[in-house]
Amino acid sequence: MFAYIIRRLLLIIPTLFGIMVINFFIVQIAPGGPVEKILADLSGTAIDATARISGSQVGETGAVGQAATGAQSDLTSKYAGARGLPEEFIADLEKEFGFDKPMGERFLVMMGKYVKFDFGESFFQDRDVVDLVVDRMPVSISLGLWTTLLAYLISIPLGIAKARRDGSRFDVWTSGAIIVGYAIPSFLFAIVLMILFAGGNYVNWFPLRGLVSHDWDTLSLGGKIVDYFWHLVLPVTAMAIGGFATLTMLTKNSFLEEINKQYVVTARAKGLTERRVLYGHVFRNAMLIVVAGFPGAFVGILFTGSLLIEVIFSINGLGLLGYEALINRDYPIIFGTLFFFTLLGLIVNLIGDLMYVVIDPRIDFEKREV
Repeated sequence: MFAYIIRRLLLIIPTLFGIMVINFFIVQIAPGGPVEKILADLSGTAIDATARISGSQVGETGAVGQAATGAQSDLTSKYAGARGLPEEFIADLEKEFGFDKPMGERFLVMMGKYVKFDFGESFFQDRDVVDLVVDRMPVSISLGLWTTLLAYLISIPLGIAKARRDGSRFDVWTSGAIIVGYAIPSFLFAIVLMILFAGGNYVNWFPLRGLVSHDWDTLSLGGKIVDYFWHLVLPVTAMAIGGFATLTMLTKNSFLEEINKQYVVTARAKGLTERRVLYGHVFRNAMLIVVAGFPGAFVGILFTGSLLIEVIFSINGLGLLGYEALINRDYPIIFGTLFFFTLLGLIVNLIGDLMYVVIDPRIDFEKREV
C-alpha cells in the first residue's frame, strides 16, 4: 500500500503541471486582461491612471495630444482604449502586471513561486492571495460540509427504502421526484426559494443575503448558532437538491446488487430478521462506494456547486472570490486558487481510494496499476 501511495503522489506532479499549463494558456489568449481593465476604467482619461500604478508618469499635456492625433505605436495599438495615452504609460502598465515578459517565461516564474506556495498579491485588492483564500475558505467549507451531510443523511435512507420496495409505487414516485430535482439547476432552485421564502412575492421567512446578520457580533452564543443556521437554510437547500438523485440511485443499486447475492440468501435461511440481514450484512458491502466517495463529493460541492449560489445569495466564499477575479481579470487569484484547488482535489481523490481500503480491507491497490 505504501508503494501505491508514493506512485499516486508522484503522479500528482505531472497532472497538476498539465492542468496549469492548459488553463494558463486559455486565460492568456482570452480577450481582456488587467491592462485592458485599467484602460476601460480610465474611459480615455489618462489623468486618473497615475493613482492606480505607482511610479507611472502620464507625461505632459502636449505629449498626450500628440499621441492622440498621431499614428498609434505598436504598443498602444495592442489594447482597446489605449488611443491618446503615452507609450511610456502603457509600458509601465505592462511592467506592473508582468506582461513585459514572454508568456512562457511568465508561466515558469509563476510555477516557481507556486512550488514555494508563494501565490503573490492580488492585482486589484492589495492583499496576498493566500490571505484572501484563508478568509473566504471557512464560508465555502461551511456550505460544502452541510450540503454534503444533508445529501448523505437523506439519500442513503431513501436509497435503502427504494431498494427494499423496488418496483413499488413508492419507488416510482420518488424516482420521478429526484430525477426532476436533478434536472433543474441549483441556481434556479435558489431563485425560486428566494421568491417564495425570502421576501419575494410570498413570505419573508429567511434572510436574502450573507451567512450571518449584520449584528452577529452582538448576539449571544445561542443566538449566533441560530442566526448562522437560519442563513444556511436557503443556500444549502438549493445546493443539496441537485445532489440527491445520483447518491440515492447509487445507494439503491448498490443494495439491490448485494441483496441478490448468495450470502444474503444464506443469512435469511438461518432465520435472521430482515433488519439484521439488511444492516448487519448488506449495509457494509453496499455502502462501500457511497461512503468512500464522500471526500470527492464534498470537494465537488465545495468548488463547483457553490459558485452561483454564493453569487446569488451574496455569500463571501471562494466561489464569489473566483467569480470576482474572473470579472476583474485578477490573474494572481485565478491561477493561485486554481493551483490550490487542483492540488487539493488530487489529494482528496487519493484519500477516497484509501477509504475503500479502510472500509473493506480485502481491497488491495498494490495488485493493480495506477
